[in-house]
Amino acid sequence: MSEQTPSTKGPVGVPIVESASGAVPPAGSSRGFTRTGEEVLHVGHVITLARATFEGPAGEIMERDVVHHPGAVAVVAIDGDDVVLVDQYRPVLERQMLELPAGKLDVPGEDRLTAARRELVEEAGYDAPDMVELGSFHNSIGFCDEHTTIYLATELVPATPVAVSIEEEYLTVERVPLDGVEALIANGTITDAKTVIGLLWTLRRLGCCAASAGRITCSSAWVGFYWWMGGL
Repeated sequence: MSEQTPSTKGPVGVPIVESASGAVPPAGSSRGFTRTGEEVLHVGHVITLARATFEGPAGEIMERDVVHHPGAVAVVAIDGDDVVLVDQYRPVLERQMLELPAGKLDVPGEDRLTAARRELVEEAGYDAPDMVELGSFHNSIGFCDEHTTIYLATELVPATPVAVSIEEEYLTVERVPLDGVEALIANGTITDAKTVIGLLWTLRRLGCCAASAGRITCSSAWVGFYWWMGGL
């Protein structure tokens, strides 16, 4: 392993680590690791579980459990001063969760933007002909390749929701004031990762100010976090 030395610091004092040569490896670099094989262990309704074999830079052999996921989309839907969320039961956690309308890429040939519009209609009962991509992220890189894209929708058109699962038959649509979401994140009411990320990205995009009436403000602590996530 090459020697690592801290260099300049990021926006909130986070060290940027460079190699001894002064070069930062490019995003997506494998640094000499190679996948050499994979055995599928289980194919489920959503995910595929596999045991993958990798070779390290010096020829080391390692095995890792890998979860393959088709990817997902989520929508931050703004209506006036409110954000449209859904409250639905999540079997894995055995509880209701307050979150963004979202879903997986499970329709063959469907692009991410079309999937986002479909999920917004199905879960929240709104369509949004014009959406803006806020960004994308990998959900849990320690074991899963799921990649989620989040969109912002501000021009909502009422539509007929279509439940496609038992959980969706019982979900409720909740309108939450956008200037109150940071408090819901801070007190643990909202803990879903895509929802936290999407809402913070939205507040950053809006400049931590008004969605429409000039009433949205951000604490200095959150401003620092937004800056660390990519700058205001």
